[in-house]
Amino acid sequence: MIRHIVFFRARNREDVGAVLEGLSILKTIPHASRLEVTLNGKVDQLGNDVDVVVYGEFADAAALAAYKAHPTYQESIDRVRPLRDLRMAADYEVA
Repeated sequence: MIRHIVFFRARNREDVGAVLEGLSILKTIPHASRLEVTLNGKVDQLGNDVDVVVYGEFADAAALAAYKAHPTYQESIDRVRPLRDLRMAADYEVA
């Protein structure tokens, strides 16, 4: 299984809702065994750089690749990219 985690920060605070909405369409893509899109609930005195978190679980690299090749994935990018200031992603395999 592959876990896929992506962090986003909106360029402007008033755009956080639009970033969340633009990323939420990813949940309609059928290739993930689990996909969550949520606001970051962490409040930290040292930094609150992340507004929205995308967490996905995929059976294998082929499923993750199919997810990224889906047209809705590109639609999400087109909606969110102009609104975001930060995007950090990590993928790792779990036995």
